[in-house]
Amino acid sequence: MGGKWKVLIVRELLAGTKRFGELQKSLPGVSHKVLAQHLREMEGDGLIHRTVYAEVPPRVEYTLTELGSSIRQIHDAACQWTEEYKARLGNR
Repeated sequence: MGGKWKVLIVRELLAGTKRFGELQKSLPGVSHKVLAQHLREMEGDGLIHRTVYAEVPPRVEYTLTELGSSIRQIHDAACQWTEEYKARLGNR
């Protein structure tokens, strides 16, 4: 899970299944090559599942596996901490 983009990919997939183009639009600054590479690595690590539909043009969707979804607790705790920290800063 190292690197800036993998954490952001997981964040996007916590909201639900996404297509490659949707992920790329929601992650400004990520190149096509880097996104594809990270998705392949995460699939190999068992964090995401890639579904290819036999259509023209081909449709590919990405979703978190059970293992990938287990990061939700960590994500939610980090978001809660961030909100509490921002509230403390606002009280200065």
